[in-house]
Amino acid sequence: MSEHHTQPTGERDQQAQETHKKPGEDLTQQDALQDDGAQVSTGSDTAVPESAIPELVIISGMSGAGRSTAAKCLEDLGWFVVDNLPPALIPTMVELGARSQGNVARIAVVVDVRGRRFFDNLRDSLSDLDTRGVTRRIVFLESSDDALVRRFESVRRPHPLQGDGRIVDGIAAERELLRELRGDADLVIDTSSLNVHELRAKMDAQFAGEEEPELRATVMSFGFKYGLPVDADLVVDMRFLPNPHWVPELRPFTGLNEEVAAFVFNQPGAKEFLDRYAELLQLIAAGYRREGKRYVTIAVGCTGGKHRSVATSEKLAARLASQGVETVVVHRDMGRE
Repeated sequence: MSEHHTQPTGERDQQAQETHKKPGEDLTQQDALQDDGAQVSTGSDTAVPESAIPELVIISGMSGAGRSTAAKCLEDLGWFVVDNLPPALIPTMVELGARSQGNVARIAVVVDVRGRRFFDNLRDSLSDLDTRGVTRRIVFLESSDDALVRRFESVRRPHPLQGDGRIVDGIAAERELLRELRGDADLVIDTSSLNVHELRAKMDAQFAGEEEPELRATVMSFGFKYGLPVDADLVVDMRFLPNPHWVPELRPFTGLNEEVAAFVFNQPGAKEFLDRYAELLQLIAAGYRREGKRYVTIAVGCTGGKHRSVATSEKLAARLASQGVETVVVHRDMGRE
């Protein structure tokens, strides 16, 4: 997978490779949070100045999908990271952070099936946080069954939920357990074809800025013959346009080539489609902002993910950037053929 910010235009990274992240790898345990001797109540009625409430990110997702890597990335960015914290204790951790006199302004909590007996408390904890006015986001790490099986087999470790069954049984049980949480996630990252460095780059792109933008968009080109991106919020199908693959002089190039892009957008309906879809995205972006959704992934597909989808992704990302949306372009399948 190649990834870059739309401004400035940089060199594209090489095609993504499979991650060799060890599933279930634990973070180094954090030191106990000090609160300078303040008396802390764990009840939701404790008054804490709104300005002191820390920002919160909850990291969850499939075992083996890269939760620990995502957590370590936030730790490197200065977040206070707690691994495998029982969900019922999340409000308490936020309260401790609020009483740290600004020393703990950003907290990341990893929640996973290792604490499954506490997992039912997560919904109550999230409601408690919303009542307190805590700014919180959920990052969900996703991956395909095939990729997860390969990772577990490569480290010769069982899945936390497989019991006496197979790895695929544990994966299926975990997907069902996490289904509702995945639906509530603010950001879903599919790590099926990402290596550790590419996952860290995605996390950096989302969290490294000092100020949070109103909305961040990932525009991803892909090939339908390689499957739909599982983390897509919106899908665009560019196969209604003629395929440059069948033009001999254009076949070796990609949609990043000016001649290929010109061929694509000189086709009847291409420019009109781009204009109208960009207008539609303005309406969608406004709705996302009203609903507090900060991240959106727009998947733009063609047959092989090399020509039409790449050219359209670049144009669409430029439109979004001109509208004030911080945008990242990812070409998932370019170079895969």
